[in-house]
Amino acid sequence: MGMHDQLLVLKVVVAVALMVSATAYAAGNFNTEFESTFGGPRVRVSGPGGQQLALTLDRGSGSGFKSKREYLFGRIDMQMKFVAGNSAGTVTTFYLSSDQSTGRHDEIDFEFLGNVSGQPYTIHTNVFSQGQGNREQQFHLWFDPSQNFHTYSIVWNPKLIMFLVDETPLRVFRNYENKGITFFPKVQPQRIFASLWNADDWATQGGRVKTDWSKAPFTAYYRNFNIDNSINGKWKTHDLNPYSRMRLRWVQKNYMIYNYCTDWKRFSQAFPPECKHAIE
Repeated sequence: MGMHDQLLVLKVVVAVALMVSATAYAAGNFNTEFESTFGGPRVRVSGPGGQQLALTLDRGSGSGFKSKREYLFGRIDMQMKFVAGNSAGTVTTFYLSSDQSTGRHDEIDFEFLGNVSGQPYTIHTNVFSQGQGNREQQFHLWFDPSQNFHTYSIVWNPKLIMFLVDETPLRVFRNYENKGITFFPKVQPQRIFASLWNADDWATQGGRVKTDWSKAPFTAYYRNFNIDNSINGKWKTHDLNPYSRMRLRWVQKNYMIYNYCTDWKRFSQAFPPECKHAIE
């Protein structure tokens, strides 16, 4: 093996080590940091120190929870395992949102749209600023997210929003205010939300596939969350490096199934202004 090959292997080993260390954090307590929003007994906390939470959906109701505190910037990691088997019509979520009663809320969305057995989940991402959204990108995954726990992360700092799965970036949404574009959530603090609910009017193949209630109850699992909004946290300067930029391009080439910035039919008059700057 030549010197160049040895250096390449070393870089890969270091990158993998950094990925592992980044998700090796102490688990938080759901009882301490979160509270139920709906669903009553369908929200169940278990495990030593309240480290795991299960949400259930049945004919009566779905379920959800939210953080007791608000956050203005930071990094949030959540390990999740989705509804297995025929999950068509169900939506599992993990997102940030400010007070929606104002009509001008900010929001950063991870939504996971179920599908019929053997078909892939769809990851739906969106960003809202001052009540305006319509910034959707959708992806499939390179694994079955219902079989094991994986880490889903949102990094939010004044420069960017990054969506990651097991440290692989799916999407980067940047703040282009230096280019005169004001669409970016940066003023309103947001809570962490999660839910499991029925959305068979739109979730699976545009609503053509309905929820099979004979498979209910449906359950999704959350565990080992981590919230970092510390003054010296790495989230403050988090950005793409050469390895993560390569991974982002790999995901977007092979697993992106929808990008609002290429939807000519939807934006026939003009694309949102950030689209012309959005190529990483």
